[in-house]
Amino acid sequence: MNDKLWKNIKEWLYVLVSFTLISCFLFQPFKIPSGSMIPTLRVGDFLIVNKFCYGYSNDSFRIGTFTFPLPKITKRLFPTLPQRGDVVVFRNEKDRNQNYIKRIIGLPGDKIELINGIVHINDKPVEIKEDGEYSIIDEGEYVVYKKFIEKLPNGYEHAIIKRFEFGQASLDNVGPFIVPEGHYFMMGDNRDNSQDSRVMEAVGFIPLERIMGRAECIFFSSSCSLFEILKWPFSIRFERIFKTIN
Repeated sequence: MNDKLWKNIKEWLYVLVSFTLISCFLFQPFKIPSGSMIPTLRVGDFLIVNKFCYGYSNDSFRIGTFTFPLPKITKRLFPTLPQRGDVVVFRNEKDRNQNYIKRIIGLPGDKIELINGIVHINDKPVEIKEDGEYSIIDEGEYVVYKKFIEKLPNGYEHAIIKRFEFGQASLDNVGPFIVPEGHYFMMGDNRDNSQDSRVMEAVGFIPLERIMGRAECIFFSSSCSLFEILKWPFSIRFERIFKTIN
């Protein structure tokens, strides 16, 4: 092997090792695969996920669906507890260990119940107000959703959308759920099209050690797939690039 080739190999190895270390310990890219977090996140958004904000568990050292085979961490390292309203990426053991992204609605010990589509936390309904309409293409069909601003008990405000009237969707009347110690209750912002903690057999409560990190900002966004090369120049959503997530 000549010196030039070996030098090139070493340079690529340095890049690979650096990317792996950064993805495991600091920041990791994540692509939005579904519309469950619309309007906050859209299919084709690429995010930066903060891996160190909550400390580290074995699932922190996970890139895609691959988890590095490290010794089992029995207690989260450098833990900082997630807050209500945070948008987080986590591993869902009930769905072939897929990575999900949802918003934290319920904290350990909370009582969560949905009554006619309104979230009740510890028997108190969250504040909600209308915020116009939101139009999307849903399975090839142009659909106008109603948009609302939801205010959580800690004052955190975020947008949600609903396709159906309050009380008419399949998950509008569920619960009550008592969040176990060390677990969190997750919901999507697209309330009528999100498989989340309301569906116990598919998601349920999420343990802290399954949370990989907090979504911070969108670094790229496109409405087409990576294979639609000719559409790339016209598909970039410039208005979403560098948008912070709240």
